[in-house]
Amino acid sequence: MEQEASHADRAVDPGSFKLLLSCPSGLSPSQVSVLFSDAYDRIPHPDVNLENTIAETWEQRNQKSKSLYNGKKFRYGGYMLQRGSGSDHEPHVCLHLGLTDYRTFVGTNLSHLWERFLVSSEDDSILCQHTASPLGNGAIVEVIDKKILVLQRSNNVGEFPGHFVFPGGHPEPHEVGIASHQHNKELTESTIGKVSHEMFDSMVREVVEEIGVPASSLSIPAFIGVSRRELNVRPAAFFYIKCSLNSKEVQQFYSGAQDGYESTQLYAVTMVDLENMASKMPGCHRGGLALYKLMVDHNLKNT
Repeated sequence: MEQEASHADRAVDPGSFKLLLSCPSGLSPSQVSVLFSDAYDRIPHPDVNLENTIAETWEQRNQKSKSLYNGKKFRYGGYMLQRGSGSDHEPHVCLHLGLTDYRTFVGTNLSHLWERFLVSSEDDSILCQHTASPLGNGAIVEVIDKKILVLQRSNNVGEFPGHFVFPGGHPEPHEVGIASHQHNKELTESTIGKVSHEMFDSMVREVVEEIGVPASSLSIPAFIGVSRRELNVRPAAFFYIKCSLNSKEVQQFYSGAQDGYESTQLYAVTMVDLENMASKMPGCHRGGLALYKLMVDHNLKNT
């Protein structure tokens, strides 16, 4: 019989996080692959009454907001890290991804009952096996004058209104033509490669849409790890991107950003400023900051 994780005796700090994977050297697209399989899908909870609350929660949210859309998302199911050996000194990460949707995310991770979906385990994949856990993403964007871009979220967004965040969102299954596991066995090598590239392409897309800068001003993202917010066990992959524009130029582009409504202000800040803002960041983004600092330390030691 499963033992539910219990945090009833303490409130979960919304700023707390766990680093699930750190790649301080920054990995290129050739060093990151994806294993996409229904083996990494969510497992329904054995408590039927709890499982039924997913539909109930979604219905309640739908009544409050008719604009909700139940889109497909990639579900985070863990990873395999291969250290470089022999003549190949480059590390390689294989991300394990399944398929979930926004409805199940709202009904598990974002539900007020979210802790009841957890299983008591030190193994993260077991701990979260009954939650949707869609993989989000975030970018540490450094402009040419060495400042980092941070957004202040709008008060109209669903999660953490008014908080400071790095630009980000989700890699999208529909961008690579995946709607279900129905044809999973028939996935071509080309499609699997597209899923891997979507991890990076989606990050550039999110920065362009939320900040407004042209894609041509951005470097190829470097994958620096995966952070998980302890509140709602929310995972997010983080990347480091260089931007060839300066702070003032970026601010001008921001005024015309496609998804500018999601935020109220863009800041270009120093590391000291970032540290001061961290107390008002969601845990997954504080984790993203921690991953960035590990990358900076790594680079200092290797220069």
